Amino acid sequence: MSDKVLVAGGTGFVGAAVVRELARRGRDVVVMSREPERAGRRFPGLAIEFRPGDVRDLETLRESARGVDVVVGAVQFPNSPIENPRRGYTFEAIDGAGTERLVQAAKEAAVKRYVYLSGAGAAPDAPQHWFRAKWRAETAVRESGIAHVILRPSWVFGPEDVSLNRFLAMARFLPFVPLIGDAARQRLQPVFVDDVAAAVAAGIESPAADNQTLEIGGPDVLTMKEIVRTALDVMGKRRVLVSVPRGFMKLAAAGLQLLPGRPLTPAAVDFITTDALADPAAVQELLGVEVRPLREALETYLAPSG
Repeated sequence: MSDKVLVAGGTGFVGAAVVRELARRGRDVVVMSREPERAGRRFPGLAIEFRPGDVRDLETLRESARGVDVVVGAVQFPNSPIENPRRGYTFEAIDGAGTERLVQAAKEAAVKRYVYLSGAGAAPDAPQHWFRAKWRAETAVRESGIAHVILRPSWVFGPEDVSLNRFLAMARFLPFVPLIGDAARQRLQPVFVDDVAAAVAAGIESPAADNQTLEIGGPDVLTMKEIVRTALDVMGKRRVLVSVPRGFMKLAAAGLQLLPGRPLTPAAVDFITTDALADPAAVQELLGVEVRPLREALETYLAPSG
Protein backbone atom coordinates (compact mmCIF):
# COMPACT_ATOMS: atom_id res chain seq x y z
CA MET A 1 0.00 0.00 0.00
CA SER A 2 1.34 3.44 -0.90
CA ASP A 3 1.95 6.10 1.71
CA LYS A 4 -0.98 8.37 2.55
CA VAL A 5 -0.19 11.94 1.48
CA LEU A 6 -1.88 14.95 3.07
CA VAL A 7 -1.90 18.05 0.85
CA ALA A 8 -2.52 21.06 3.05
CA GLY A 9 -3.88 23.80 0.83
CA GLY A 10 -4.88 21.21 -1.74
CA THR A 11 -7.68 23.34 -3.20
CA GLY A 12 -5.43 26.29 -4.08
CA PHE A 13 -3.76 27.02 -7.40
CA VAL A 14 -0.52 25.09 -6.80
CA GLY A 15 -1.99 22.69 -4.25
CA ALA A 16 -4.69 21.48 -6.64
CA ALA A 17 -2.07 20.78 -9.31
CA VAL A 18 -0.14 18.73 -6.74
CA VAL A 19 -3.28 16.77 -5.83
CA ARG A 20 -3.99 15.93 -9.48
CA GLU A 21 -0.39 14.86 -10.11
CA LEU A 22 -0.33 12.62 -7.04
CA ALA A 23 -3.68 11.08 -8.00
CA ARG A 24 -2.36 10.49 -11.53
CA ARG A 25 0.55 8.57 -9.99
CA GLY A 26 -1.83 6.40 -7.98
CA ARG A 27 -1.09 7.99 -4.62
CA ASP A 28 -3.47 7.80 -1.66
CA VAL A 29 -4.31 11.50 -1.34
CA VAL A 30 -5.95 13.45 1.48
CA VAL A 31 -6.87 17.08 0.85
CA MET A 32 -6.99 19.40 3.84
CA SER A 33 -9.33 22.36 3.47
CA ARG A 34 -11.17 24.81 5.68
CA GLU A 35 -14.34 23.79 3.78
CA PRO A 36 -13.97 20.08 2.89
CA GLU A 37 -17.53 19.69 1.57
CA ARG A 38 -17.01 22.52 -0.90
CA ALA A 39 -13.54 21.23 -1.74
CA GLY A 40 -15.01 17.90 -2.76
CA ARG A 41 -16.38 19.53 -5.90
CA ARG A 42 -12.88 20.62 -6.90
CA PHE A 43 -11.78 17.18 -8.09
CA PRO A 44 -14.64 15.39 -9.86
CA GLY A 45 -13.94 11.79 -10.68
CA LEU A 46 -10.93 11.44 -8.37
CA ALA A 47 -10.96 9.10 -5.37
CA ILE A 48 -9.72 11.60 -2.80
CA GLU A 49 -10.35 11.92 0.93
CA PHE A 50 -11.18 15.37 2.32
CA ARG A 51 -10.51 16.49 5.87
CA PRO A 52 -11.23 19.81 7.60
CA GLY A 53 -8.21 21.80 8.70
CA ASP A 54 -7.10 25.38 9.28
CA VAL A 55 -3.47 26.29 9.91
CA ARG A 56 -4.66 28.85 12.48
CA ASP A 57 -6.16 26.03 14.61
CA LEU A 58 -3.77 23.34 15.87
CA GLU A 59 -6.52 20.94 16.93
CA THR A 60 -7.92 20.74 13.39
CA LEU A 61 -4.42 20.05 12.09
CA ARG A 62 -3.97 17.18 14.53
CA GLU A 63 -7.14 15.59 13.19
CA SER A 64 -6.09 16.14 9.57
CA ALA A 65 -2.62 14.64 10.07
CA ARG A 66 -3.81 11.49 11.85
CA GLY A 67 -2.66 8.34 10.03
CA VAL A 68 -0.78 10.31 7.38
CA ASP A 69 2.72 9.37 6.16
CA VAL A 70 3.62 12.46 4.11
CA VAL A 71 2.59 16.11 4.42
CA VAL A 72 2.78 18.59 1.56
CA GLY A 73 2.53 22.18 2.77
CA ALA A 74 0.98 24.27 -0.01
CA VAL A 75 -1.25 26.58 2.02
CA GLN A 76 -2.08 30.08 0.79
CA PHE A 77 -4.52 32.56 2.26
CA PRO A 78 -7.54 33.60 0.15
CA ASN A 79 -6.80 36.30 -2.42
CA SER A 80 -3.04 36.03 -1.90
CA PRO A 81 -0.92 38.17 -2.10
CA ILE A 82 -3.49 40.72 -0.88
CA GLU A 83 -3.32 40.41 2.90
CA ASN A 84 -6.32 40.98 5.15
CA PRO A 85 -5.12 41.33 8.76
CA ARG A 86 -8.64 41.69 10.16
CA ARG A 87 -9.45 38.18 8.97
CA GLY A 88 -6.06 36.74 9.90
CA TYR A 89 -4.97 36.38 6.28
CA THR A 90 -1.34 37.48 6.32
CA PHE A 91 1.93 35.86 5.29
CA GLU A 92 3.09 35.86 8.90
CA ALA A 93 -0.09 34.24 10.21
CA ILE A 94 -0.55 31.65 7.44
CA ASP A 95 2.89 30.94 5.96
CA GLY A 96 4.90 31.54 9.13
CA ALA A 97 2.89 30.62 12.22
CA GLY A 98 0.56 28.36 10.21
CA THR A 99 3.42 26.20 8.98
CA GLU A 100 4.83 25.97 12.50
CA ARG A 101 1.51 24.54 13.68
CA LEU A 102 1.28 22.14 10.74
CA VAL A 103 4.82 20.91 11.40
CA GLN A 104 3.93 20.37 15.06
CA ALA A 105 0.89 18.31 14.06
CA ALA A 106 3.02 16.33 11.60
CA LYS A 107 5.57 15.53 14.32
CA GLU A 108 2.86 14.39 16.71
CA ALA A 109 1.42 12.15 13.98
CA ALA A 110 4.87 10.61 13.31
CA VAL A 111 4.81 11.77 9.69
CA LYS A 112 7.77 10.35 7.76
CA ARG A 113 8.25 13.08 5.17
CA TYR A 114 7.39 16.76 4.72
CA VAL A 115 7.48 18.72 1.45
CA TYR A 116 7.14 22.48 1.83
CA LEU A 117 6.42 24.89 -1.00
CA SER A 118 8.29 28.06 -0.12
CA GLY A 119 9.33 30.82 -2.53
CA ALA A 120 12.47 31.91 -4.37
CA GLY A 121 13.88 34.71 -2.26
CA ALA A 122 13.08 33.33 1.19
CA ALA A 123 15.69 34.56 3.66
CA PRO A 124 15.85 35.69 7.30
CA ASP A 125 16.93 39.20 6.29
CA ALA A 126 14.86 39.55 3.11
CA PRO A 127 13.59 43.10 2.56
CA GLN A 128 10.08 41.78 1.81
CA HIS A 129 8.08 40.52 4.79
CA TRP A 130 6.54 37.67 2.78
CA PHE A 131 9.98 36.17 2.17
CA ARG A 132 10.82 36.48 5.88
CA ALA A 133 7.59 34.62 6.67
CA LYS A 134 8.58 31.89 4.20
CA TRP A 135 11.96 31.62 5.92
CA ARG A 136 10.22 31.24 9.27
CA ALA A 137 8.24 28.37 7.78
CA GLU A 138 11.35 26.79 6.26
CA THR A 139 13.09 26.96 9.64
CA ALA A 140 10.22 25.07 11.28
CA VAL A 141 10.46 22.35 8.62
CA ARG A 142 14.26 22.08 8.84
CA GLU A 143 14.24 21.85 12.64
CA SER A 144 11.38 19.36 12.79
CA GLY A 145 13.51 16.23 12.65
CA ILE A 146 11.30 14.98 9.80
CA ALA A 147 12.91 14.03 6.49
CA HIS A 148 11.96 16.92 4.25
CA VAL A 149 12.24 18.68 0.91
CA ILE A 150 11.84 22.45 0.57
CA LEU A 151 10.97 23.71 -2.90
CA ARG A 152 11.36 27.38 -3.79
CA PRO A 153 9.35 28.14 -6.94
CA SER A 154 9.84 31.37 -8.83
CA TRP A 155 6.81 32.86 -10.64
CA VAL A 156 4.26 30.09 -11.15
CA PHE A 157 1.77 30.23 -14.01
CA GLY A 158 -0.95 27.92 -15.32
CA PRO A 159 -4.63 27.66 -16.29
CA GLU A 160 -5.84 28.76 -12.84
CA ASP A 161 -3.29 31.40 -11.89
CA VAL A 162 -4.52 34.84 -10.81
CA SER A 163 -1.55 36.76 -12.18
CA LEU A 164 -0.97 36.15 -15.88
CA ASN A 165 -4.62 35.26 -16.45
CA ARG A 166 -5.68 38.62 -15.05
CA PHE A 167 -3.77 40.37 -17.82
CA LEU A 168 -5.06 37.99 -20.47
CA ALA A 169 -8.66 38.48 -19.33
CA MET A 170 -8.30 42.19 -20.10
CA ALA A 171 -7.13 41.35 -23.61
CA ARG A 172 -10.48 39.72 -24.31
CA PHE A 173 -12.35 43.03 -24.17
CA LEU A 174 -9.73 45.81 -24.30
CA PRO A 175 -7.50 46.90 -27.21
CA PHE A 176 -4.61 47.24 -24.75
CA VAL A 177 -3.22 45.44 -21.70
CA PRO A 178 -2.04 47.52 -18.72
CA LEU A 179 1.13 46.32 -16.98
CA ILE A 180 2.16 47.54 -13.54
CA GLY A 181 5.57 49.13 -13.07
CA ASP A 182 8.56 48.78 -15.36
CA ALA A 183 7.45 45.56 -17.03
CA ALA A 184 10.32 45.82 -19.50
CA ARG A 185 12.81 45.43 -16.62
CA GLN A 186 11.10 43.10 -14.14
CA ARG A 187 12.95 39.78 -14.55
CA LEU A 188 11.17 36.47 -14.02
CA GLN A 189 11.73 32.78 -14.62
CA PRO A 190 8.15 31.61 -15.16
CA VAL A 191 7.61 27.98 -14.13
CA PHE A 192 4.60 25.91 -15.20
CA VAL A 193 2.42 24.78 -12.32
CA ASP A 194 2.35 21.19 -13.61
CA ASP A 195 6.16 21.11 -13.45
CA VAL A 196 6.07 22.34 -9.85
CA ALA A 197 3.56 19.57 -9.07
CA ALA A 198 5.83 17.00 -10.71
CA ALA A 199 8.72 18.24 -8.55
CA VAL A 200 6.62 17.83 -5.41
CA ALA A 201 5.67 14.29 -6.40
CA ALA A 202 9.29 13.45 -7.19
CA GLY A 203 10.39 15.00 -3.91
CA ILE A 204 8.10 12.61 -2.06
CA GLU A 205 9.53 9.62 -3.89
CA SER A 206 13.24 10.48 -4.16
CA PRO A 207 15.64 9.90 -1.22
CA ALA A 208 18.22 11.90 -3.20
CA ALA A 209 16.30 15.03 -2.22
CA ASP A 210 16.33 14.29 1.52
CA ASN A 211 16.67 17.46 3.57
CA GLN A 212 17.41 19.57 0.50
CA THR A 213 16.28 23.10 -0.33
CA LEU A 214 15.78 23.31 -4.08
CA GLU A 215 14.86 26.20 -6.32
CA ILE A 216 12.57 25.61 -9.27
CA GLY A 217 12.14 28.13 -12.06
CA GLY A 218 11.57 27.83 -15.75
CA PRO A 219 14.38 27.70 -18.33
CA ASP A 220 13.59 31.19 -19.68
CA VAL A 221 14.66 34.46 -18.04
CA LEU A 222 12.11 36.96 -19.33
CA THR A 223 10.65 40.33 -18.49
CA MET A 224 6.98 40.61 -17.56
CA LYS A 225 6.43 42.41 -20.85
CA GLU A 226 7.93 39.49 -22.78
CA ILE A 227 5.81 37.01 -20.83
CA VAL A 228 2.52 38.78 -21.55
CA ARG A 229 3.45 39.32 -25.20
CA THR A 230 4.28 35.61 -25.57
CA ALA A 231 0.95 34.61 -24.00
CA LEU A 232 -0.97 36.96 -26.30
CA ASP A 233 0.86 35.51 -29.29
CA VAL A 234 -0.08 31.96 -28.26
CA MET A 235 -3.71 33.13 -27.96
CA GLY A 236 -3.51 34.65 -31.43
CA LYS A 237 -4.15 38.19 -30.13
CA ARG A 238 -2.32 41.44 -30.77
CA ARG A 239 -2.63 44.11 -28.10
CA VAL A 240 -0.78 47.27 -27.14
CA LEU A 241 1.03 46.87 -23.80
CA VAL A 242 0.75 49.96 -21.61
CA SER A 243 2.89 50.46 -18.50
CA VAL A 244 1.16 51.98 -15.47
CA PRO A 245 3.71 53.60 -13.09
CA ARG A 246 4.25 51.59 -9.94
CA GLY A 247 3.99 54.71 -7.77
CA PHE A 248 0.59 55.53 -9.25
CA MET A 249 -0.67 51.99 -8.59
CA LYS A 250 0.56 52.08 -4.99
CA LEU A 251 -1.24 55.38 -4.47
CA ALA A 252 -4.43 53.92 -5.94
CA ALA A 253 -3.99 50.78 -3.83
CA ALA A 254 -3.81 52.89 -0.66
CA GLY A 255 -7.44 53.82 -1.31
CA LEU A 256 -8.56 50.48 -2.70
CA GLN A 257 -7.42 48.62 0.41
CA LEU A 258 -10.15 50.44 2.37
CA LEU A 259 -12.91 48.96 0.20
CA PRO A 260 -14.77 45.73 1.11
CA GLY A 261 -12.74 42.72 -0.02
CA ARG A 262 -9.53 44.79 -0.26
CA PRO A 263 -9.09 44.48 -4.05
CA LEU A 264 -5.51 45.78 -3.88
CA THR A 265 -2.95 46.97 -1.34
CA PRO A 266 0.36 48.83 -1.69
CA ALA A 267 2.23 45.75 -0.42
CA ALA A 268 0.55 43.59 -3.07
CA VAL A 269 1.77 46.00 -5.75
CA ASP A 270 5.31 45.48 -4.43
CA PHE A 271 4.76 41.72 -4.45
CA ILE A 272 3.65 41.51 -8.08
CA THR A 273 6.41 43.80 -9.36
CA THR A 274 9.30 41.96 -7.65
CA ASP A 275 11.82 39.94 -9.67
CA ALA A 276 11.45 36.17 -9.32
CA LEU A 277 14.43 34.10 -10.47
CA ALA A 278 15.20 30.47 -9.60
CA ASP A 279 17.74 28.05 -11.03
CA PRO A 280 16.07 24.74 -12.02
CA ALA A 281 19.36 22.81 -12.36
CA ALA A 282 19.22 21.02 -9.00
CA VAL A 283 15.58 19.96 -9.42
CA GLN A 284 16.33 18.59 -12.86
CA GLU A 285 19.44 16.75 -11.63
CA LEU A 286 18.17 15.40 -8.29
CA LEU A 287 14.49 14.87 -9.13
CA GLY A 288 14.62 14.28 -12.88
CA VAL A 289 11.99 16.97 -13.54
CA GLU A 290 12.35 18.75 -16.88
CA VAL A 291 10.85 22.22 -16.64
CA ARG A 292 9.16 23.44 -19.80
CA PRO A 293 9.78 26.71 -21.63
CA LEU A 294 7.06 29.34 -21.32
CA ARG A 295 5.66 29.06 -24.84
CA GLU A 296 5.53 25.25 -24.79
CA ALA A 297 3.60 25.26 -21.52
CA LEU A 298 1.23 28.03 -22.59
CA GLU A 299 0.33 26.12 -25.73
CA THR A 300 -1.09 23.30 -23.60
CA TYR A 301 -3.99 25.50 -22.48
CA LEU A 302 -4.03 28.84 -24.33
CA ALA A 303 -3.62 27.91 -27.98
CA PRO A 304 -6.86 28.41 -29.98
CA SER A 305 -8.52 25.10 -30.85
CA GLY A 306 -8.33 24.11 -34.49
